[in-house]
Amino acid sequence: MTGFAHTPHPMDTASMDRQLAAANHNEDITPGEIAAGVIIGRASEYFDFFVFGIACVLVFPHVYFPFFAPLEGMLAAFSIFALAFIARPVGTFIGMEIQRRWSMAAKLTIALFLLGSATVGIALLPSYESIGVQAIWWLVGLRIAQGLAVGGSWEGLPSLLALNAPAEKRGWWAMIGQLGAPIGFIAAAAVFAFIYSQLSHEEFISWGWRYPFCVAFAINVVALFARLRLVADESYTHQFKAMELTPSAPFEMARSGEGRNVFLGALAALASFALFHLVTVFPLSWMTLYGDAAVTHILWMQVLGALIDCAAVVLSGWMADRFGRRNTLGSMAVLIGLFSFATPMLLNGGTAGQNMFILIGFALLGLSYGQSSGTVTANFSRKYRFVGAAYSADVAWLLGEAFAPLVALYLSSRFGPVAVGGYLLSGAICTLLALRLNRALETKRR
Repeated sequence: MTGFAHTPHPMDTASMDRQLAAANHNEDITPGEIAAGVIIGRASEYFDFFVFGIACVLVFPHVYFPFFAPLEGMLAAFSIFALAFIARPVGTFIGMEIQRRWSMAAKLTIALFLLGSATVGIALLPSYESIGVQAIWWLVGLRIAQGLAVGGSWEGLPSLLALNAPAEKRGWWAMIGQLGAPIGFIAAAAVFAFIYSQLSHEEFISWGWRYPFCVAFAINVVALFARLRLVADESYTHQFKAMELTPSAPFEMARSGEGRNVFLGALAALASFALFHLVTVFPLSWMTLYGDAAVTHILWMQVLGALIDCAAVVLSGWMADRFGRRNTLGSMAVLIGLFSFATPMLLNGGTAGQNMFILIGFALLGLSYGQSSGTVTANFSRKYRFVGAAYSADVAWLLGEAFAPLVALYLSSRFGPVAVGGYLLSGAICTLLALRLNRALETKRR
């Protein structure tokens, strides 16, 4: 506020004092602190979701759908898996209203308490043999509660990180928050692999599977305090307000004309989101039903793939700053499209081919998913970026991920793995079309 040639009006002076106070509060804020909060928060959410996804293959068909054949049991479990992604936008809406009326800290506390309660509720849920069909309805309700909680836990830290990062390092800082996904999967798959290897099948189905859900509850408690430490701090509150990272009134963004950016952002990320559950959850179901590898072998191979994913996410940050985030995302969509043609051969190639599908798929996932956040959501004005980024992620998850394991397993069981390749190809095409449309809109604005 320096460089004014006139004597400030008393109101101007008060405004300047407030901004200087905010600046003093922001002195200790660094992108590294924000990045740590993003990674911890996202890793805890992904751990919960991956624990449920793995259980859809190894546990729920036996515990809650014993009256079905293994394939039908998995399909029924994947149907429940999708419910959280349908509920997630509703949770985002409710969470925004809670934040507007009270505070972000209140919203996070309620959301993560609900997430932890739903997760530990699944751990304590009786089996179908104990209480009959009520067990299935309880599982449905708890899964919907997980989706509401994850939607309501959006704290805007990725947007704050992007706005704080240097312009020449935006791609690097954007990828940091995306590391939460492979980290969460590594933890979930490793816990299941260890427990599965130490128990008999009967012990695992009887009580061993409940332990990962209890671990998820403990991780949620740690994540809650880590994120509250950030968002409840006065300096962060000042910065969120200064950058207008606050929830707008319901439907205000849609009336402003920026609502279309939600769907554009979701479609731009569809290639990586379509690949997401096809290399994390789907291979376990396919290889368990139609492959020869042991369950522990599949899980540890996926852990290796997720480690490669982490390295690829980091590499995507360098690529985005070197070649541009949009170019990186478009190039990865092309590679995912090419990978879709090799998918049937790899999935039908025995254990060796299926292992290659996992490892190559995770590498491509890291390179694409590392830059899937913010490439198009940067189109939002600051006023709507907080809300726009949240709903863009919700719609992308709904379109690309919610039904991916269900659709892929059902179609591949009927028509073979070529259906999985077709699913991946459709996601890559949507990403390329969305990026092209986004470029045209930017040209028109200029």
